[in-house]
Amino acid sequence: MSETEVSEKKLTEAQKARIERNRAKALSLRQAKLVSHPYALARKDVNCPESNSSVIKVQGTKYVDSGGGFLIEQPATGSKLSQANGPLEETDAPKLVDDAINIPVKYDECLECGEMFADSFLMNNFGHSVCDKCRDQDGEHSLITRTEAKAEYLLKDCDFDKRDPPLRYISRKNPHNIRWGEMKLYLHLQVQKRALEVWGSEEELMKQHEHRIEKREVGKIRKYNKEMKQLRMEVRSSLYTKETKSAHVHEYGEDTYNEEDDTYTHTCLTCNFTETYEKM
Repeated sequence: MSETEVSEKKLTEAQKARIERNRAKALSLRQAKLVSHPYALARKDVNCPESNSSVIKVQGTKYVDSGGGFLIEQPATGSKLSQANGPLEETDAPKLVDDAINIPVKYDECLECGEMFADSFLMNNFGHSVCDKCRDQDGEHSLITRTEAKAEYLLKDCDFDKRDPPLRYISRKNPHNIRWGEMKLYLHLQVQKRALEVWGSEEELMKQHEHRIEKREVGKIRKYNKEMKQLRMEVRSSLYTKETKSAHVHEYGEDTYNEEDDTYTHTCLTCNFTETYEKM
């Protein structure tokens, strides 16, 4: 007797029943794996999909029964199949194409140290070829607001935006009040260069500054005289009327002689205006 027959005689009926159950369970799992993927059923007979019982045609569209209670639309059979060398095999399978573009990195030379760099704050925002290591934030590479630049270099809006090339700037929140508009910050070096293009030289810029200061002082004097005249009019409102302003003619009284100055003085009888003069 063989060892297998001896071992089977030693098994009890309960053990034999459990072995049969496990064998049947393994067989059912194996069959389930063969049809678990819905496209596996569709590939059983590609040349004749209607022969497969899992393919269902609804209004001209073919669906594959997944076996799980829903239908999956059958993929398009656009690829050609060939049986020349044995089993079915896709001849025009999709080819993987590498579409990645190799973009070369552009390096710039720093105007300060001469080293090559690929990225910097001044280059990205203002087009000024200076690396971050050489950037002097408080010196020549400082930033200036548009209002300060207009006052210091006597520039107009068109000098910033219309004159070629337009000056580049960055926007920042106003530190004094976040509800105000954003500030436009320019590179101080570029603003100075633009001012020289407008005025020609630093001497001309200084002359324009002096001229505007003088003009401002004259304006202040005129404003002061106007205010003083208005004040006199308010003080002498009882005598200063529209009639006296438009057509007042002085009516002087008797002349008074001043021996020390050898002059004569007379006073208007209406507005008390006093006039001093010399007789020839």
